[in-house]
Amino acid sequence: MSAQKIVHLPTAAEVEQAKLSSRTLSKYADVDRVQLSLRGSNGETDELVLPGHVLQILLDVLAEVSQGNAISLIPYHQEISTQDAANLLNVSRPFLVRLLESGDIPFRKVGAHRRVKLQDVLSYKEQIDRQRHAALDELAELSQDEGMGY
Repeated sequence: MSAQKIVHLPTAAEVEQAKLSSRTLSKYADVDRVQLSLRGSNGETDELVLPGHVLQILLDVLAEVSQGNAISLIPYHQEISTQDAANLLNVSRPFLVRLLESGDIPFRKVGAHRRVKLQDVLSYKEQIDRQRHAALDELAELSQDEGMGY
C-alpha cells in the first residue's frame, strides 16, 4: 500500500455500470469459483478464473461504487495509523490512543508514531460488537420480563 492515498469518487456513469455489473455477478455469488471473459476498450481479451471469495470482494466493491462511495482495500495484516484505526472504530484518535495505552489493542511504535495491525483493530471491533449485542439482548429480555412492550 502506498503512503499516498488517492480517492476517486465514482462518476454517475460508473455508478450505473457498477449497478449493472453487480446484478450480473450476483447470480454467481454462491459458487466456489467463476470464469470470466474480459474484453478491454483497447481490444485485448483474456480469460481468468476467480475464487468465490474474491468474487464476493468484487461484489462488495461494486455495491459501494453503485452507491457513489469511494473505496479502498487494505490487506488484513497491514499496519495502519492511529487515525485510520480511530476512523474504523468510529471513535476519536485520543480515545483510540487511550485504548492502545491501556493494552486493549496491541500496537508498536515507529519513532514517535504508534502503528496498529488492521487485524487487531478488527478483532477489537468484533469483541466490542459482541459485547454490545449481548447487552442489548439482555436489555430486551429484561424489558419483556417487565412487560414494557418491547
